[in-house]
Amino acid sequence: MIRFYFHPTPNPAKVALMLEETGLPYELFPVDTSKGEQHTQAFRTINPNGKVPAIVDTEGPGGKDARVFDSSAILLYLGDKTGRLIGTAADRPELLSWLFFIASGLGPFSGQAVHFQHAAPEKLPYAVNRYRREVERHYEVLDADLKGREFIVGNEFTIADISAWGWLDRAGRVLPGETSALAAFPNLERWFRAVDSRPAVAKARAVGKGHAFKKEMDEETKRSLFPSNYPRTAS
Repeated sequence: MIRFYFHPTPNPAKVALMLEETGLPYELFPVDTSKGEQHTQAFRTINPNGKVPAIVDTEGPGGKDARVFDSSAILLYLGDKTGRLIGTAADRPELLSWLFFIASGLGPFSGQAVHFQHAAPEKLPYAVNRYRREVERHYEVLDADLKGREFIVGNEFTIADISAWGWLDRAGRVLPGETSALAAFPNLERWFRAVDSRPAVAKARAVGKGHAFKKEMDEETKRSLFPSNYPRTAS
C-alpha cells in the first residue's frame, strides 16, 4: 500500500497521475499546506524538507516501510517498482535528462512565475519578466523536442510526460494573458491535449476533491507557504 501525502498543487498532481496510471493501491493523506500541516514534526519524519508530495510504501525494499519525497524521486521509484512508464533501457539517459530538466528548470521557474505574479506583495517587473521569460524558454525547448514526436522520451508515454504535465496543466496561471499560454508552442500544445485526454488524468484531478483544503490567503497561509519571508522563531 502506498500512503500518499497530497495537496492539490502541480507536484503532488504528478504523483496522483502516476498512481492512477499504474493502478497501484494507495491511501490518501491530505496535507493542508495553507494551514502549515507540512511543518509538523509528524510530517517532517516523512519529508524532512516539509513539502508535498511524499509517499510511504508499506511494501518497500525488504518488505519494510520506505519513505520517498520529491515528485521526481517518487515517479522514478514507482516506475522502477512497477516496471511501468519508464521506457526502455535505451531510453534511460533521455528519461533522466528530461526529468532533471523539469525538476531543476521548468518546475522551479514556473513556481516563481506564479509567486511573483499572484502572491508577492509587490509586482516587481524585473522578477515577473525574468521568470516568465525563463518559463517561455523552457516551453520552447520542449516544443522543439516534440516536433514530429508523440511523447517526450522514446515511443511511449512515460514519467517524463507525467512530470511535464504537472506544471503544463497550470500554464494559464504561470503565463496569464489574453490568449492561451500554449498557443505560441504548437507542438507542446498538441502534446498536452493528448496527455490531458488520458482517462487517468480525470481520475488524478479528482484526487482530494472530498477534502476541504483552505483557500484563504491570510497571514497564517502566508507564514505557512512562505516561511523564509519571516524571522525565525525561537524553538
